[in-house]
Amino acid sequence: MKAVVWDGVNRVKVERVPDPEILQPTDAIVRVTSTAICGSDLHLVDGYVPSMVHGDILGHEFMGEVVEVGPAVRRIKVGDRVIVPFPISCGQCWYCRRGLTSLCDNSNPNATLAEALWGYSPAGIYGYSHLTGGYAGGQAQFARTVYADDNLYVVPGGMADEQALFLTDVLPTGYMAAEHCQIEPGDVVAIFGCGPVGQFAVRSAFLLGAERVITIDRFEERLALAAQAGAETINYEKEEVFERLKFLTGGRGPDSVMDAVGLEAHGTGMGGLADAVKQTTRVLETERPHALRAAIMACRKGGTVSVPGVYGGLADKIPVGSFMNKALTLKTGQTHVHRYLDVLTRHIERGEIDPAVIITHRLSLDEAPHAYKIFKHKHEHCIKCVLDPWADASDHAPVDPGRPPTGP
Repeated sequence: MKAVVWDGVNRVKVERVPDPEILQPTDAIVRVTSTAICGSDLHLVDGYVPSMVHGDILGHEFMGEVVEVGPAVRRIKVGDRVIVPFPISCGQCWYCRRGLTSLCDNSNPNATLAEALWGYSPAGIYGYSHLTGGYAGGQAQFARTVYADDNLYVVPGGMADEQALFLTDVLPTGYMAAEHCQIEPGDVVAIFGCGPVGQFAVRSAFLLGAERVITIDRFEERLALAAQAGAETINYEKEEVFERLKFLTGGRGPDSVMDAVGLEAHGTGMGGLADAVKQTTRVLETERPHALRAAIMACRKGGTVSVPGVYGGLADKIPVGSFMNKALTLKTGQTHVHRYLDVLTRHIERGEIDPAVIITHRLSLDEAPHAYKIFKHKHEHCIKCVLDPWADASDHAPVDPGRPPTGP
């Protein structure tokens, strides 16, 4: 089969690899019909997540049709059309029974590696380094999935791939980030980052009752998409964000602030330059936490900072004094995807949220190296790339190819 593989820092390629096989009686094989590139995949490609190996198959946002099941699989059937949540739940451990599926105690076979870095291990994750299990990802024509009965979610009949695909990760991630804000009627929510997670965080915040949402980014097409959902916008290259947020909230500050950017935030001025230099060493600092710093500083006293953006190691100069003296609450974590699937499916079916709104490019699997490039550099107004593992390159084009590119 064809698959997208990690070929070293800043290199991905499409290779022929062996088809996956049933290895455990609880496994299922999925013929992948749609897969997507996530911002977290860029952290792997850019070399900020350790333990990647040449040839590792990428991708943790994928769905398709079940073509084979192990002898112990009872609920999932051959022919089922399913989405595959990115965190792997065993369904039986203390965390999984409480709906904290991204913290599963049993699904990461390389838990000792993660424990050395983080103290405790999160769940296994498809296509996301050997720190989280070394599982082959879903940017491929077929994928082996584990604990099939506890993980695979059968897509309701009539729901298109483009409506269901983002239930695997970015839609629940945006929703959980908004839920963490503990939104009350009249609340103002600010969101740093208008990528796919930020877009769904905007829409989720409104669904959960926010009166106003203010988004911060530097790409006008992303700000425009957030504005379509009713958000107010700030371009941080044109305005001083902290003062603007104070002005927009009568001096009090937002009730909650999300960092939907993570470890590769683009800072400004000397601080942003210092982060970039220190991160390059992989020793002085492994993150660029500009958005996290800004979120902590901007949040009102007694408010909540929610962090769906991914961090992996050590960050410098976090304003812990602001955090403590303003009595802030910090909530974060890899998303417990499974617990949100039913509620989000109902929102989609009722037309209350349209996941496909973030898609700007539909490409073939063969075009994955190009897709990674335009997604990373925000060329061609790229917000989200969906890959078809079975299409020819000539079958796909950007959603709106007439728009001018943002870069060379």
